[in-house]
Amino acid sequence: MTTDFVAVGGFVALFLLLILRVPIGVAMGVVGVGGFGLLAAWDPALNLLAISPIRTVTDYSLGLIPMFILMGAVASASGMSGELYRAANAFLGHRKGGLAMATITACGGFSAICGSSVATAATMAKVALPEMKRYGYPDTLATGSIAAGGTLGILIPPSIVLAIYGVMTEQDIGQLFIAGLIPGILAMVMYLVTVQLYIRFRGIEIPVQERIGWGERLAALRGVWAIVLLFIFIIGGIYGGIFTPSEAAGMGAAGAIVISMARRRLPLKRLFDCLLESIQVTAGIFMILIGAILFGYFLTITQTPQKVTNFLLGLELGAYPTLLLILLFMIALGCILDAMAMIILMIPILFPVAMALGFDPIWFGVVIVMTVELGMITPPIGMNVFVINSLARDVPLQKIYAGVMPFVMTDIVRLGLIILFPAIVLFLPQTMR
Repeated sequence: MTTDFVAVGGFVALFLLLILRVPIGVAMGVVGVGGFGLLAAWDPALNLLAISPIRTVTDYSLGLIPMFILMGAVASASGMSGELYRAANAFLGHRKGGLAMATITACGGFSAICGSSVATAATMAKVALPEMKRYGYPDTLATGSIAAGGTLGILIPPSIVLAIYGVMTEQDIGQLFIAGLIPGILAMVMYLVTVQLYIRFRGIEIPVQERIGWGERLAALRGVWAIVLLFIFIIGGIYGGIFTPSEAAGMGAAGAIVISMARRRLPLKRLFDCLLESIQVTAGIFMILIGAILFGYFLTITQTPQKVTNFLLGLELGAYPTLLLILLFMIALGCILDAMAMIILMIPILFPVAMALGFDPIWFGVVIVMTVELGMITPPIGMNVFVINSLARDVPLQKIYAGVMPFVMTDIVRLGLIILFPAIVLFLPQTMR
């Protein structure tokens, strides 16, 4: 069997396993070990299976993943998400579409201490959806704003997906986190504008709340001091070079626990539940990473990244047309795979292409993560859509998809701005170098 035949067969086998609902980590591991064994020898392939899990779970740079997950779990369990929503609602609730705008703002704030898109969407759905239903918001706008707002968790630092990209490409995770800050804020602002345009052009009549006085607004702001403190402490420390992202993650998780317990918001039983939840989520992520490493050995022995790079460069389309081709492929792939799987599966193949085209690796990481964001809310999968549907059984999937489409269009416009003006991404990281 030729190397090319085995490589193509490996990808076919991988997608067949995914269609059969085999977990992505297991599927990549099976194909990786099997393909490596066919092309090299079975003893080295089985040795990889024995060594790779130990190397992955003991990798210091990956230690930030369970810590950031724990920080998000503690923040959610201690009621910080509800405080964020109430504060955002105090400033925006009196506007037409104010609850949807408050939801998006709260999603952005919660993303700053969570790092997970799915967790952000699930948390804010529990907090904001009942309130929007009570005020008569259309299901499309209510669920669409939560699904879109949830995607901010994948970009606004600390982002677990950006961290994994950094580990896989050997890029500075701190710079990646800082690079995602301005695009994340831009996304939040553009989503707020989208809500206003959606209501105006659809002619939707929504009851508005009474304007809250400045005294109550300031009182609501006092409830979010813990989140602001954690965010400044973590991102400020990384930006200033005071500590590494892994150290920031550990200190952030410890800070969230100390603050929550000092405020008597986190009983020991709930802390135990947060620890258990973090272990379960981390185990799932590490299973995918282990599978990806095994699959990476298969890609290396088949020289797939080099061949894909040579093929795309051989088309002689130029840097930006080739980038457009890559992004269109990633958007299409996002229709059938979740964000983590897309990053882990495709970065080993696409990163060498981007470097050969001369793109900045930090900028490319943010662009790819923004493209992955589209996959979180794009039919027919859209992980955030399914999360919200599981919490709002009375809302059909078709309505949720209809609600997210204006935000998908907004994401495409924002992606175009980032490509046209790379300084939006690179300005802050360049001040760190």
